[in-house]
Amino acid sequence: MSSLAPIINIHATAVRLGAAGKPFGAPEAAGVLLLGPSGSGKSDLALRLIACGAQLISDDRTLLSLKGDAIYAQAPETIAGLLEARGVGILKLDPAPPTAIVLAVRLIAGTPERMPEEAVFRAEGLANAPAIALIALPAFEAATPAKIAAAAAAAARKSLFS
Repeated sequence: MSSLAPIINIHATAVRLGAAGKPFGAPEAAGVLLLGPSGSGKSDLALRLIACGAQLISDDRTLLSLKGDAIYAQAPETIAGLLEARGVGILKLDPAPPTAIVLAVRLIAGTPERMPEEAVFRAEGLANAPAIALIALPAFEAATPAKIAAAAAAAARKSLFS
């Protein structure tokens, strides 16, 4: 990414779906942004996605920038490849390269809506950034990694809320 392009640092974890999205037809290069307060399960969910074939972009802090008509995520240099696994410690992983984000997931407590209305994530601070499809899911539900992969596939096809 160009050093002249605006970059914002947000409280989020991000993964590149890789093989985790294959059963649903998601592009391997599809990026997913996990949003929620501390303790909401961002790192835990990222770890489960990684176990399914995803690759860590960043944990807890994510740099976002605009490249063409996409928002790209990458890790701050000081935490690249590091993932906090509660009860285990800091894991050292191979970080994914900067990746275009196709889906944002807001982590919630409780049960998600059965048929959610269309929602979008907007990267405040990135002028002219596109809106990213946004869904709300509980981090610790067993099916959440699969739901994310399926939603990312639909978002990449621009058919998530249609």
